[in-house]
Amino acid sequence: MSRASPRDLLMREWLPVIRRTRLTSEIVLRALDRASANGTGFVVELLASGEIDEAVLFRAIADELDLPFLSEIDAKRLKVPERYRLAALRRPRGLPLALLERTDGTTLHVIATPDVGISLMRARLAASPHLKTRLVVSPPGVLRTAILELTKRRLVEDAQNGLFLRHTDLSARIVANAWQGACVATILVVLPLCLAVAAMETILALHLVATLAFGACVALRILALTAAQPLRLRSPPPVDPAALPVYSVMVALYREREVIPQLLVALGRLQWPRSKLEIKLVCEEDDHETLAALREHKLRPCIEIITVPPGLPRTKPKALAYALPLCGGEFVTLFDAEDRPHPHQLIEAWQRFHAEDDTLACLQAPLVITNASASPLSRMFAFEYAGLFRGVLPWLAGLGALLPLGGTSNHFRRSALVDAGGWDAYNVTEDADLGLRLKRFGYRVGVITHPTYEDGPDDLKTWLPQRVRWFKGWAQTWLVHMRSPRTLWKDLGPLSFLLMQVLFLGMLVSALVHPVFLFTILYVIAKLALVGSMQNLEIVLVTIGFVNILAGYAAFVAIGMATLTLKEKVGLVSIALQTPFHWMRLSLAAWLALWEIYRRPHHWNKTHHRPARSFVRARAENPQRKAEEGAPMILSSSAPITSRSRPA
Repeated sequence: MSRASPRDLLMREWLPVIRRTRLTSEIVLRALDRASANGTGFVVELLASGEIDEAVLFRAIADELDLPFLSEIDAKRLKVPERYRLAALRRPRGLPLALLERTDGTTLHVIATPDVGISLMRARLAASPHLKTRLVVSPPGVLRTAILELTKRRLVEDAQNGLFLRHTDLSARIVANAWQGACVATILVVLPLCLAVAAMETILALHLVATLAFGACVALRILALTAAQPLRLRSPPPVDPAALPVYSVMVALYREREVIPQLLVALGRLQWPRSKLEIKLVCEEDDHETLAALREHKLRPCIEIITVPPGLPRTKPKALAYALPLCGGEFVTLFDAEDRPHPHQLIEAWQRFHAEDDTLACLQAPLVITNASASPLSRMFAFEYAGLFRGVLPWLAGLGALLPLGGTSNHFRRSALVDAGGWDAYNVTEDADLGLRLKRFGYRVGVITHPTYEDGPDDLKTWLPQRVRWFKGWAQTWLVHMRSPRTLWKDLGPLSFLLMQVLFLGMLVSALVHPVFLFTILYVIAKLALVGSMQNLEIVLVTIGFVNILAGYAAFVAIGMATLTLKEKVGLVSIALQTPFHWMRLSLAAWLALWEIYRRPHHWNKTHHRPARSFVRARAENPQRKAEEGAPMILSSSAPITSRSRPA
């Protein structure tokens, strides 16, 4: 007589519970197959499928075991120590048991885990009938909500002050330390005096200092040409779903009602077993419009809406720092609301992590701007991003140097992210700061090829606040990490230390002095036209200006051109003609950033996002378009994350 297979035994064990639900045999068998393929459990796959609500399933379990069922848990009655609460919130399957105090002072044991064994529980209850007075069954989500309610205050405090308390010198909560403030004050006093006493000599000295910054940025772009190339995508090798870990996807949302349908469609195309995928949509508690837009959709169990209690600073990194302890993935990635990540991006990132050692802390995916034709400004934005993500960042990664991350599509090894202190709630370019901090902690950052598609700003009203925030954040990051230059040199090494000066201070100074060079050239030319002669010093100044401007423009255009495909090179003449105007916009943003870092250093300039034109057009052509439509799955368990998406 042949033995029953594990699948048959599992089916027999759960058959009485299944009969209490409306599940079909097809759904059950599919869940069993996925549990076998993914190396998970039957209940985990059943819940991940979205075919049954966890409340219905756990009520059926309670009925089968003849135990009371709790549809709600009073958080104040939970007896879970704080350290266990944090662990429970991180674990994808929660706590196996939790203690709940009754009104009469006695204690109940709450069973709220997908790992419950029906046969084992039935046997224990038969052997010890008195346990029925001490046990209750509750859905995992209900217990998680109660634990989260108890832990909110701790999570908020950690998000606001965690990095500051652990590594005070690495937090942007304090804008500048004493010696940095003294240097700024000295410059503000000495510079006007020098201009009054020896104006031309002082101007020449300033031009020479500015040339150093300009020249360093030009040199960086020229060197990066050695790694610059258009994107070339290859399908990842086949993967065994059972070998894949839990992957957490975080999306910070604030006033993003318009792009919610597009976001859900994009996330639904990610190829990863849904039983091993966590999607955390992180919203501000008082952002009622975004929360209402999310509730218009029937979200699958792999998605959790995390609401961040109000509090300062109101920044994206603070929201992410609040949500990180609620993520259970071995790897964590971050997307923005308007992003459309390539379906294979998670797989490529995991395969790179799996192939390398634990010092590889983060992988940056390239960002591709898809609305280049929308306006001259968006065309220049797309050109700029091509040079950065297909040229500069791959070159830095190849050197093993520090790599300032982009604000999205960062894939982290969770242990390294936590070790480095996570996101700084007070830094408005938390991405660049985190890339630098990872390097200081001895980790490496690399790049992958499968991109994230997004639309760039196509008008000045959208573009300017975003760029001001970036420049302000670079200044914050430079001030934070230069509090002790000697320590920074030791942590980074000579190469990364020098690159840090170029990438943060050099880029900011270049933007600030660009109009100074232009003004000098125009002034000397105007004087020559009126007077007919120039002084030797003026000839030097105008030569410096011309050389810097032409070299800067040429390097900027060259790195962008080297990274474009033939199709993307349409309109290169217009890009070259726009470059001076684009750099003037950058200069305006840089000067406004200096003012903001003085007046409101931690203010987050929100970038308004709209759905991509292609998405809007597709929805107009077919209003009932399903969210699961998209790239074919290479993993059979990459099921949709939402039912039919409704119009926003």
